[in-house]
Amino acid sequence: MLALTDNAVEAVKNIVSSSDETSETSGLRVVAERAGTQASLQLSVVLLPAEDDAIIEEQGARVFLEQEAASLLDDKVLDATVDQNQVAFTIADQIEE
Repeated sequence: MLALTDNAVEAVKNIVSSSDETSETSGLRVVAERAGTQASLQLSVVLLPAEDDAIIEEQGARVFLEQEAASLLDDKVLDATVDQNQVAFTIADQIEE
């Protein structure tokens, strides 16, 4: 399952809390969209996960993965960097310990 770094946790919490539509059940939803052999990930803040979303809750951050995104990100780590109030997410392979 997708893992979140501490930076990603803070970024997700900040994005969700700064949204106009926020509640205790809100989270960042990740949807995979395919164009040929390429997949792009779309992020949005939602009040609730979709019925078949995978839910990741870590240190108060909630990430909802639609099925295709969950499959693509199963063995990945989500990290984030913040520069001048702009968040950039990066995805890397999980390192086996």
